[in-house]
Amino acid sequence: MEARDLRDLVAFDPEHVTRTTLFETGNLWSEVACLDRNQSLGPITDPEADAIFTVVAGEAVFTVGRQRQRLKQWRSVLVPAGREVSVTNASTEPLVLLVIASPPPPVRAVTG
Repeated sequence: MEARDLRDLVAFDPEHVTRTTLFETGNLWSEVACLDRNQSLGPITDPEADAIFTVVAGEAVFTVGRQRQRLKQWRSVLVPAGREVSVTNASTEPLVLLVIASPPPPVRAVTG
């Protein structure tokens, strides 16, 4: 069994969103993304993978396709395969996201 503490992956950079892979297998991929004030992630699209974004800390505005929603800590959003997603930090506090996708996205799809 492999276990990791998410807190070890939390790091912020005022210039860029920090993204660290949590786990990756042939069937599943996950990362911790940390957004400082005024930072955004995306747009990201993967035609093959469904993804779940969970707000671990902070507050975010998610745009999935044409729908937009503000989510607080402990809320999650499902992004179906083929849908475009963008995330913006919606507060002055740092934002920490747990992102899980299956199947694992190709490298080109996870840049954002």
